[in-house]
Amino acid sequence: MFKLNSLDDNELVQRFIKGDQESLETLILRHKNRVFSYILLIVKNQELAEDIFQETFIKVIRSLKRGKYIENGKFVSWVLRISHNLIIDHFRKLKLKGTISNDSTEVDIFNSQRYSEATVEDQMVNDQILSEVKDLIKELPEDQQQVIYMRHYMGLSFKEIADQTGVSINTALGRMRYALINLRKLIEKKKLTLTMI
Repeated sequence: MFKLNSLDDNELVQRFIKGDQESLETLILRHKNRVFSYILLIVKNQELAEDIFQETFIKVIRSLKRGKYIENGKFVSWVLRISHNLIIDHFRKLKLKGTISNDSTEVDIFNSQRYSEATVEDQMVNDQILSEVKDLIKELPEDQQQVIYMRHYMGLSFKEIADQTGVSINTALGRMRYALINLRKLIEKKKLTLTMI
């Protein structure tokens, strides 16, 4: 008897796009623990993690149906990136409402402790710098993008990064080293001045 479990992620994705709902269920079950643990590790709240987990897969389904998934053999990395963006959005909304400060979580989501006391001008400059850095990060290879996000935006240790991405600590460290080298090259090439006030 044919078993969906024997198919790899991309085969299941293709089957789902063609209308096979069971393929999607198989994908969710396959990656549920990893994606949920990843979210819970950052938000540290079971209920919130469940909400973001559901939102993640709603977004995954919509993106797949719109043909926004590019087959590169890294389905789970793509799903983790979607969940990461939803987590950032969640904390950003809370911050705008003034309901959290960076002190309320061990992970410095916004990567800047100065926002709370910053003047409007400082904040605009900092926002611009963070935006430019994010644009530069998007130009890096996917594995380097991932390690930067996990280390600097989520505060994960290299051991946690290695565990989450299924590589050795040395590989995770190597990816970070190359990411920083490549970022420096991009900054020089584009002649950017990225200095925090």
